[in-house]
Amino acid sequence: MTTVHTLASGSSGNALVLSCGDVHLLVDAGISCRRIGAGLRELGLELADLSAVLITHTHTDHVSGLKTLLKRTDIPVYAAEAAGRDLVLRLPEAAGRLEALEDCRPVSMGAVLVTAFPTSHDAPGARGFRFDTPGGAVGLMTDTGCVTEEAADVLPGVALAVLEANHDVETLRSGPYPYYLKRRILGDEGHLSNEACARFAVSLAERGAAEIVLAHLSRENNTPAMAKNAVETALSAAGLAPALSVAPRAALGEAHVVWEVSRCRG
Repeated sequence: MTTVHTLASGSSGNALVLSCGDVHLLVDAGISCRRIGAGLRELGLELADLSAVLITHTHTDHVSGLKTLLKRTDIPVYAAEAAGRDLVLRLPEAAGRLEALEDCRPVSMGAVLVTAFPTSHDAPGARGFRFDTPGGAVGLMTDTGCVTEEAADVLPGVALAVLEANHDVETLRSGPYPYYLKRRILGDEGHLSNEACARFAVSLAERGAAEIVLAHLSRENNTPAMAKNAVETALSAAGLAPALSVAPRAALGEAHVVWEVSRCRG
């Protein structure tokens, strides 16, 4: 059995735990190490139980807790080469712990096969991940202005997809953000809108995704109801009905369990 829990999801911090047997992978450490530890304890785990930490990219809301985490554990850190270089500039003590992930080249971490793929974001080496496990496959794609070709190639066949639904376009356009920030978020290296997320959710559901989790919602430019309605409407129009939920911004999320053997890609 494979389980996925978000510990936090949003611009104030991001962290997710995927567990499969005795393998426990932390994706991002964008909240304090204390909060990461507290979330793990709610799951019956300790920091020492972590097998590795994978970094999607080096923006603060994804790495702010990493310095303390490295002091308290001896786990390796996996990231794309460019993200690793940027991370060492910010956090020199990470140098000896880094393992580089090549794009679209699966790496075995115990019973879990991890495949990194490029996302489109204004950070060096920004990546999403596919996790193939004995019980099924999980996909994670957040912090991307668009669905990259690699994401569209790697993620079909996952049983569970955690996808960014950052903003409602009209709410963002009419909101109080300055023009430069609106332009950044709406750009190809910004964040995925509800509508773009919905289109990709339909594509993945057509290829076997039984559950979609919406993540990294903007507090100012979105609401859980708006995001869920946009994606639910698109899925319904396509005659699809996967389980659909929204990751909490600052609390431990529900258990997302993958039982099925995932379908093949392609």
